[in-house]
Parts: sequence; C-alpha cells; structure tokens
Amino acid sequence: MTKIAIFGVGLMGGSLALCFKDLPEVTVVGHSVNPNSVRKYVDRGVVHSATTSFKEAAEDADFIFLCVPVGNLEEYLLKLQEIDLKPGCIITDVGSTKASVCRAAAKVNLRNAWFIGGHPMAGSERSGVEAASRLLYENAFYVLTPAPGVPEEAYERLVELLNHTKAQLVRLEPKVHDEIVGAISHLPHIVAAALVNQVSRYAEVNPLYQDLAAGGFRDITRIASSEPVIWRDILMDNRQVVLDLLHQWTEETNLFIRLLEAEDGEGIEEQFSKSRAFRNQIPERRKGMLHSLYDLYVDIPDHPGIIGQIASLLGSERINLSNIQVIESRADVPGILRLSFRSDRDMDKAAAILKDKYEVR
Repeated sequence: MTKIAIFGVGLMGGSLALCFKDLPEVTVVGHSVNPNSVRKYVDRGVVHSATTSFKEAAEDADFIFLCVPVGNLEEYLLKLQEIDLKPGCIITDVGSTKASVCRAAAKVNLRNAWFIGGHPMAGSERSGVEAASRLLYENAFYVLTPAPGVPEEAYERLVELLNHTKAQLVRLEPKVHDEIVGAISHLPHIVAAALVNQVSRYAEVNPLYQDLAAGGFRDITRIASSEPVIWRDILMDNRQVVLDLLHQWTEETNLFIRLLEAEDGEGIEEQFSKSRAFRNQIPERRKGMLHSLYDLYVDIPDHPGIIGQIASLLGSERINLSNIQVIESRADVPGILRLSFRSDRDMDKAAAILKDKYEVR
C-alpha cells in the first residue's frame, strides 16, 4: 500500500485527499491536533483514517503533504526530522510562497526523505474540509520547486501522483515563483485592501459611499475579504518581493497623477489601451492565483416568483448555483439577476438553458 499523510485536511488538503482516496493500493491518513477535526475528516469520508498523533501520521508514509499555514511550515519540518521517516519519502507543501520553506527544508536533516516545494494555484471563496472538492485543482496550475539535490526519480514520483489532480504541473525556481505570485496575487490583495480601507473612511462621513459600493466596487475588491491571518503570514514571508512591488506600484500611480495634473487625456488613454491589450491576452477559463468568478447576468421582469422559477429550472437540470443576487429590481424596470456558479461548465450549461427565455450576458 502507498501511504499518503495529509497534515491539515481543510480546503486544500481535503481536496488532495479526495483526488487520491479512491486510487487502488492507496491509503490516505489525515492529521489534526484537534480530535473533533479528526472525527470530521473520517465522518465526511475525505480520508481513510485520521489521527491526532504526528508520529503515527508521518511514519511509514510514502508521501507527506503539509497543508498548514505558511507560518507553520518550518515548525512541521523540524518535527519531521525527529521521526524516522520511510526511505524515499517525499514531503511537499501547498504554501503560497516557496523560497522560505525551501530554505527551511535545506537546513533540516530529513535523512533519506526528500522535500519538494509545491503550490497549487487554486482556491475557493469557502474554506475548511466542508469545501473540499476533487475538482478544485482540475486545469489549475500546480507549481513544484524541487531543490537541486532532489533525485529526478523522486520528482517524477510526485508528478505521477499529482497527475491524478488533473492540474497543470509547472516546475519553477522558488525565487522566480515568489516574484511571479507576488505580482499577480500578493500585490493585488494589498491594493484591494488599501482601496477598501480608503473608501471605508469616506463612508464614516457619508454612508452613501457604502450604499453605492454594493455593485461593481464590491466585485472588483472581493479579495479584500480574504482571511487576515493567512495574508499576514504570506506577506511577511514574501516581504522583500512585496516591498519592491509596492515601490513600483507607487511609480505607476504617480504616473497617473502626473497625467491628470498635466491634463494629458491622450496619455491616460494610452495607459488604458496598454492595460486593455495585455488583459485581453490573459486566458479567460484558466484557473489562476485569484479565484475565478463564473457569473451570468440575466435581465428579468419584476414579477413575483421569477427568481424561484429560474432556480427551479436550473435545479431540475442538476446545475449547482453557488449564489444568487438581485442587483436591481423595482417597478417598471427590468431586474438584473446575477447567478454565480462554481465551474465554467455549470455556467455554460445554465446560459444555454436560459437564453431561450431571457437575455443573458
């Protein structure tokens, strides 16, 4: 039997467990220090067994996945070096930064085990084992950062296992990984949080700022609602990269200040043309660092029961809705209904069903 130990069976770890659990000759063991969590993992059928014992979970494991916060990864590696791990055991993680954990792994004595940094670039607006899904990683980029001394055979064994997630595996240097995710994920989270905090100060004086932010502003700043403790650890861990990016971001905002002060309309248009051209080249349906939104906007009449009719219609086709929001609905004005889905397949199927009766965009 191949033993896979997963430390931290939440959204990420639980989704990995579901990808591996039904493979032949595989046993998946979950670990948590919380006995209630251990029972929950087993009761939900996410793992074959679970334990509160660190040693019991790790010993004899062929693969160990550390699915704990970035700030705890070094602590877990130090614990693992105290255990007589199975020769050839592969240890990996799912952290959003890679340079620090790879440095930490190089300092510990894992003897005949190997550490390979990992970062599945997928997520969800939900968290915890309740949100785990075997589809979470499908078509997402999954970055691996093996150290120079890791045997190619060990790397290929991990790749073979992770192929069962149906993710797109990418091999990168840890430093390069952190620079890229810093720009496409860490910096946007800071910008969103800063923008929301700025508007919240205005709202203290005039509540209309908060009322009118319920539409597009709330959508474009949704990542400002991310878990504070997790983002504290990520940003502190990738501190120097993020500082460099923030200085460069200041230069970008200063450019707009200069253009506005100079009343340079052509310069502003040029900046938006450049951003539009690059953004239009970014693949729409590829999973990335920021959780994708699969939304349809449906023009509906303001009739009693119309929302229930649409929900029932989609439910009869076994299409899973994650959220429904009425953006505008009042007398004599068509309502705008936003339907949110967990996958592009559900969204496309819903659009095909609804377009015969409603205007869908």
